[in-house]
Amino acid sequence: MNRTTLSLIAGTTALAAVTGFAALSAPDAPGTDTAAKAAAQLPVERTSLVCPAPSTSDLAETSYTSFTPVTKGTGSGGKAELRAAAEESADAEGEDEGTGKDDGKSGKDKPAEPVLTPKEPGKPVTGDSSGGDAPALVGTADGRFAPGWTVQETTEVAAGTGRGLQGVNCTAPDTDFWFPGASTDADRTDYVHLTNPDDSAAVVDIELYGKDGALKSAVGEGITVGPHSSEPVLLSTLTDERQTNLTVHVNVRSGRVGAAVQALDDKLGGDWLAASADPSGSLVLPGIPKDATSVRLVAFTPADADADLKVRLASPSGLITPAGHETVHVKGGMTTAVDLGDVTRGEAGSLVLTPTDRSVPVVAALRVVRGKGDKQETAFIPAGRPVGTRATSADNSGKDSTLSLTAPRTAATVKVTASAGSEGGTPVSKTYTIKAGTTQDIEPPVPGGLKGTYALTVEPVSGGPVYGARTLAANEDGVPAFTVQTLPDDRGMVAVPQADEDLSVLLN
Repeated sequence: MNRTTLSLIAGTTALAAVTGFAALSAPDAPGTDTAAKAAAQLPVERTSLVCPAPSTSDLAETSYTSFTPVTKGTGSGGKAELRAAAEESADAEGEDEGTGKDDGKSGKDKPAEPVLTPKEPGKPVTGDSSGGDAPALVGTADGRFAPGWTVQETTEVAAGTGRGLQGVNCTAPDTDFWFPGASTDADRTDYVHLTNPDDSAAVVDIELYGKDGALKSAVGEGITVGPHSSEPVLLSTLTDERQTNLTVHVNVRSGRVGAAVQALDDKLGGDWLAASADPSGSLVLPGIPKDATSVRLVAFTPADADADLKVRLASPSGLITPAGHETVHVKGGMTTAVDLGDVTRGEAGSLVLTPTDRSVPVVAALRVVRGKGDKQETAFIPAGRPVGTRATSADNSGKDSTLSLTAPRTAATVKVTASAGSEGGTPVSKTYTIKAGTTQDIEPPVPGGLKGTYALTVEPVSGGPVYGARTLAANEDGVPAFTVQTLPDDRGMVAVPQADEDLSVLLN
């Protein structure tokens, strides 16, 4: 095997270990059955996460929970660390460097001691902060701490704009994000948080799409996010137009960032709006709380053609069509919003969108309201990705957590494992069957002798694809505060091709 072949295989394996994604393919050679053996599923060896700055409110109380599930084949080494991102932007750092001065304020000179350092997989580690000065966090995990590493950021804000419970899963950096459900309405204060975990600056474009199409904005282009730093961008500074329902597109020109939208309302509380699943013809939005008093669907297609979508609710008894909302028409390049009211009618539910005719890629999210009058609270549910091999949810308390699982097409059996508690407890597993076309709010298992918080892992055992969401709830002075996080695959395993002996012939 020559040097080129060795380099290609080594590079592919390294890519798989670091990013969790790798592919190597070649056309079948004449007279051979296949060019490569079936890919092996191996644990990732390194991963990274970013957490946005939680709040600017002096009344904010934020908790962080870090968890890595136990994964076979990972060895005994490795570590995971979360550190504070720099507070100064790349522009500020550049000015200091350009003048040759060091005033001690540049982000690169700030100390960055680890905020959270887990000691072993299978046991959560928690930390907390108070007030509005908590920074964004960037972190890496390697070795046995990398597969499935999950960090939850949960914030309670006692009063003011965005009061209530705000939660977000810290995300892996990427280059493309869609956020249907944002707003520049008078009652809303929405920020796009951009966090760069890398050693070089990232350049980002932010595009806004309203009910009539793209909104004009020159200041949303070429935003620089410095190395190991975070930039909150107020949406209302990008456009003069007031739009109740917006779709935000974050496109990274160079580098990569983590992105999330913090949507704060003067009257309805607020929460984090995570990115929708990639544009697709069919979408599942899992885990609508059964006591939701108002549900709004916001959808957008980046395609030139319009999309016509069939709207169905996966209820505990099966798929049903909401009366008066059988379909939704989404015009190409324009944001569409549909108020579905109390669509769940007291039962667990998930929204399932499928094309009525030809498939057009769509992104979507739900704005969900609980409570009535001046005792209302808001959360968001983006279109989710399937659980895949395994999904992980951190920061569960044992009494205020609801796990919602949906099998939109085919019945499925899943295993749910409750980890040890952060301060003690014994892991417990249970198996559940989710009937085809249904959503089930299950009472998740609780670790024996639980002390502290714990994590839940969901692993499909058999059947079709499963989608999931976890809801955290808290009653704060009569306000039904809550936050919902979807449960995509936790990126713990990666497919690594196994090359045949004659692969070099194909690569020469």
